[in-house]
Amino acid sequence: MDLINTVLNFFVPPASLLMLAFAWPTLTFINSCEWIYNTYFNAEDMENKVVVITGASSGIGEQIAYQYAKRGANLVLVARRENRLWGISENATRLGAQNVLITAADVVKEDDCRRFINETINYYGRIDHLVNTASLGHTFYFEEATDSGVFPILMDINFWGNVYPTHVALPYLRESNGRIVVNASVENWLPLPRMSLYSAAKSALINFYETLRFEVREEVGITVATHGWIGTEMTRGKFMVEEGAEMQWKEEREVHVSGGPVEEFAKLIVSGACRGDPYVKYPSWYDIFFLYRVFAPKVLYWTFSFLLTTAGARKTSFIGTGRPLLEGSPSRTFTGSPQGSPSRRFTGSPPVTIPQAFQMQQKME
Repeated sequence: MDLINTVLNFFVPPASLLMLAFAWPTLTFINSCEWIYNTYFNAEDMENKVVVITGASSGIGEQIAYQYAKRGANLVLVARRENRLWGISENATRLGAQNVLITAADVVKEDDCRRFINETINYYGRIDHLVNTASLGHTFYFEEATDSGVFPILMDINFWGNVYPTHVALPYLRESNGRIVVNASVENWLPLPRMSLYSAAKSALINFYETLRFEVREEVGITVATHGWIGTEMTRGKFMVEEGAEMQWKEEREVHVSGGPVEEFAKLIVSGACRGDPYVKYPSWYDIFFLYRVFAPKVLYWTFSFLLTTAGARKTSFIGTGRPLLEGSPSRTFTGSPQGSPSRRFTGSPPVTIPQAFQMQQKME
């Protein structure tokens, strides 16, 4: 058996790459024809269909709500911040949503998920699309996290915050032959520093839905949307990647996200879901790194080590780590406030942990 595996290890990888190279033009042509057919002749008509969107209070979730509204869908907007949902509901109605139901809920609590799914069924009588967008990222190195309380919270929001709504809604999605839309990230397989816990949670999420895809077969469709850095909160130095969780200060959360990559990604997600695409990727050129990871992992590691190396002391966000900023370091200024309002300044003392961030959020609201 060892001899057989040795031979296969030597011949199968290059043979597979060679076959793929010859088949690539044909596969591209077939995929293009399928895309044209599903886009112009077989796209799902969302008029009067019922769409449940978690994490809809801002960011990608908000923009997805607007895209479904333009298609005339009935919306159920779910988030912890009900006050934000009222304004989004009005915008969605102006864009063409037939009806909009808003509900305040925490997706990491199964009882809350059961409640808003039951409210949807009682109000509309069905569910056609479940869109999970609640997600939470971080920007600290793993070794800097002295408060281990962050670990289960990140897993709860990024994994269980998707699994619980799916579990409750799945029987109704089977009845309508509906679809689940998942907001994931390329970090589920692409190694990037300061995102270890986030990447681990997203990897678990992707594997869960890939397995579920085989279990539900054709009865329920699953669209997995993955994105690279699209200019949301993390790339602006904030604590969040996508909205949908109460994990940082209110001033940083109230930024209105519109236009640019976020809106474009939302358009691609909704269009792909209506076509029945199993995957939506933005941008798609990230996929080439997956080949390197499988066939030349050292090259990928060397490349990213070179690109991500910075001179001098490394810079990081200590929010959520339980550590204060370095003694004597200047105050950090976050300029994510709404346009026209003054910037908020936060000093490095005392240290802020994630449980404390929760308490601060509740006091401010």
